[in-house]
Amino acid sequence: MAELPGRFLRSELALVFRRRRNQVLLAILGVVPVLIAVSVRSTKHSGSDGSIFGGITDNGLFAALAGFLVTSPVFLPLVVAVVAGDSVAGEASSGTLRYLLAVPVGRTRLLAVKFAAAVVWCVACVTLVALTGLLSGLVLFPAGRVTLLSGTTVSYLAGLVRLLLVAGYVAVMIAAVAAMGLFVSTMTEVPVAAMAATLTLTIASEVADAIPQLGVVHGWLPSHYWLRWVDLLRDPMVLDGVRTGLLVTLAYVAVFASLAWARFGGKDVTS
Repeated sequence: MAELPGRFLRSELALVFRRRRNQVLLAILGVVPVLIAVSVRSTKHSGSDGSIFGGITDNGLFAALAGFLVTSPVFLPLVVAVVAGDSVAGEASSGTLRYLLAVPVGRTRLLAVKFAAAVVWCVACVTLVALTGLLSGLVLFPAGRVTLLSGTTVSYLAGLVRLLLVAGYVAVMIAAVAAMGLFVSTMTEVPVAAMAATLTLTIASEVADAIPQLGVVHGWLPSHYWLRWVDLLRDPMVLDGVRTGLLVTLAYVAVFASLAWARFGGKDVTS
């Protein structure tokens, strides 16, 4: 029985990654950095202007970073909301949730497996953006030394390390969306409603973060820190905002995971 959770997780991951809808979302997500690189290449602009998009012409590594800049506010939360919102509600909708609970893993372990699969999905999405951006950048642009946003030049290997740090940070940020989606998914048997509600919470955070009059709550919003990874592209790295973003995001993960456990633990499962 000790191997059951491992088999359960592998089965859940296979369900997530083999679903045609999710494969289409991954394909669309992977195309975004390629479109950015091709668009910048077609403009025939030369020379960096000190921005991430401007840096693409000097070094293709910036195509991956530009991919994160574009996908972080909308695309990544969307694809994560779809999977997380479907995690429990999808089982209830298809009538398989009651049978899953008959397996001796318990409700807590079921939620843990669902959330773990959502986190793996987050990592896969972020990795795809990084890889397609990096590969398209290598094909279309130079790949020498990397000029950081602060103007310092580092080796390409050091630039790859910065990209890895950025990818890790982005993955943690969208894990908060996965936790919110898991909680919402325990509250309904309609997967589409759970997906929509999760995305609505995400958009509401971004809208509130854009309103200056709500500045007092900006620091408590998860989306407020989504783009702070740009501080990792300076020399030296500015880590204050990054650390705060990680702490706030992990707090959101803990809160929503706890709410999901509390909700699902006492829920009367009839389907």
